[in-house]
Amino acid sequence: MTVLALDIGATKFMAGVVHAGHEVRDVRQVEVPREDVWGALRALLLEVAGSAPVVAVGIGSAGPVDVRTGVVRPLNIPEWKAGFPIVPAVRELFSAAALRFAIDGACLALAEHRVGALRGVSDALAMTVSSGIGGGIIANGEVLLGRTGNAGHVGHIVVPGWDTPCACGGFGCVEAVASGMSSVRWAREQGWSGSTGVQLSEAAHAGDETAVAALHRAGTALGAAIASAAALLDIDRVVIGGGFAQSGEPLWRPLRAALAEHARLGYLAQLRVVPSRVTHGATLVGAGVLATTAVAD
Repeated sequence: MTVLALDIGATKFMAGVVHAGHEVRDVRQVEVPREDVWGALRALLLEVAGSAPVVAVGIGSAGPVDVRTGVVRPLNIPEWKAGFPIVPAVRELFSAAALRFAIDGACLALAEHRVGALRGVSDALAMTVSSGIGGGIIANGEVLLGRTGNAGHVGHIVVPGWDTPCACGGFGCVEAVASGMSSVRWAREQGWSGSTGVQLSEAAHAGDETAVAALHRAGTALGAAIASAAALLDIDRVVIGGGFAQSGEPLWRPLRAALAEHARLGYLAQLRVVPSRVTHGATLVGAGVLATTAVAD
């Protein structure tokens, strides 16, 4: 019998088989195509599942989501932006499987709370800073999902000083300023010639002025957004994962400076922002936690 974990990201899908201790093995991935998105994901799931019966599937997805209907509306997947019924589609594929579904930020929070930097922490925020920006909230030791499953979707906190258009239709969201994709877009508008967040980070470490400015811009926006979220949630721990978050000091130095500038309330005096310890697919690990919970139930 097989338990599957699925991560629906902005640029790629990842799926793997969940083993004891929430370890996800046999992980495979595919880039999100421009057309026939479900066809690509369906093929990936069938490939990972193999011939053994699938008894449970945990699904973590970029948001927004609606856990009540099992629909995803990822802003960066145009074909699904109006909504795709992922839970009914996966249920049709694996009719005997128990399904659990959550936004990727909630899966990140689950992974960090179970095996990462938030073990033993009762109130915290987990963030992913990658192609987009997401998050999940731990409150009283439990993951807070919210009315539709989008609690913790911190990418759409509005940060002061920017009016950058966001894919959500608003302006000045931290995702529009500080995500990997947004930072690359801004740098290219300034004349930088690279095309990926990894290249941007490497250029910043090499001293490229435009790349340094792009990461400084992103880190400053992140620090301001974290200060706002921490003040609202009354937390003292934030963990940040995701590929773009691994950009090092060019991103983290301005983040810490902005945090010190904005997080001035007394109850935030012990606030700590730390990098993720779940280094290989935190959303996928969290989806695996969802799946094993489904089996236990």
